[in-house]
Amino acid sequence: MRIAVMGSGGAGGYFGGRLAENGEEVIFIARGANLDALRSAGLRVDSPNGDFSLSAVEATDQPSEIGAVDVVLVGVKAWQLLEAAQAMRPLIGERTTVLPLQNGVEAADQLARVLGVEHVLGGTCKIISRLEAPGHIVHAGVDPFVALGELDNSNSDRVQQLVDAFERAGVGVQNPPDIHVAIWQKFQIMAPLSGVGAVTRVPIGVFRETPETRRMLEQAIREVESLARAQGIALPGDASAKTQAIIDGLPPEGTSSMQRDVMAGRPSELEAQNGAVVRLGRAAGLDTPVNSFIYRSLLPMELAARSELE
Repeated sequence: MRIAVMGSGGAGGYFGGRLAENGEEVIFIARGANLDALRSAGLRVDSPNGDFSLSAVEATDQPSEIGAVDVVLVGVKAWQLLEAAQAMRPLIGERTTVLPLQNGVEAADQLARVLGVEHVLGGTCKIISRLEAPGHIVHAGVDPFVALGELDNSNSDRVQQLVDAFERAGVGVQNPPDIHVAIWQKFQIMAPLSGVGAVTRVPIGVFRETPETRRMLEQAIREVESLARAQGIALPGDASAKTQAIIDGLPPEGTSSMQRDVMAGRPSELEAQNGAVVRLGRAAGLDTPVNSFIYRSLLPMELAARSELE
């Protein structure tokens, strides 16, 4: 398959790299120093699952130079998604499939409004990875995994082809019975984890073991579960307990990408994570006090990072 990776950072670069390593034709769309490094030295990935380097990769910052592809892996941050959707229009042919890998629960709908629902799958991924330096990705934890499926949960050849491609590349992959459940299950982990981490500015192991902040985390998790059920998402009955168990099993020194962005004064995924809980909760008539506290506490820093604070 001919695959374009829109956003070649920690997640997009890792999954695109694994697919390229296995022989798929992958074009990386990147910017700045990362683009320069990909063009001059290729891609290097350090991973507990096996380090690898690709000495020569195809990379550009101009989607119009690529033309229509079979698949677009969308690896940009959630706050960059609408801009990226407009930029990727030249990649979309009659049969192009778009697979979003963002945190949050709104990516597929946002892409569908710009590119057409017929092109878009539901998708989510699990990986702790970062762009360590231009052209250099570090996979730091969590066994890489991708869940994908048609938005109506039907079976399709294009989903099976992508599942097969990820399997050949050694990436854990699943076409779950309900892709929306899979997306919300990740959201129930990431929004509370990111929000509590960003407010406390300490690693996972500290805030989950401190009784006061653990209670914040537990309540934030329950708020997301209530919201999912209000949205008609069929989460399992023990969803919150399972989510807490997953967080309790994460490396104690870990931090989320949103937390790292907030602490560095960069634009973050606040609006797509805790902001989405507040916004969707309000629309559903649900009270979300912990996520609201997190969102309101972090909003001035977010506006400053975007140069929107007066």
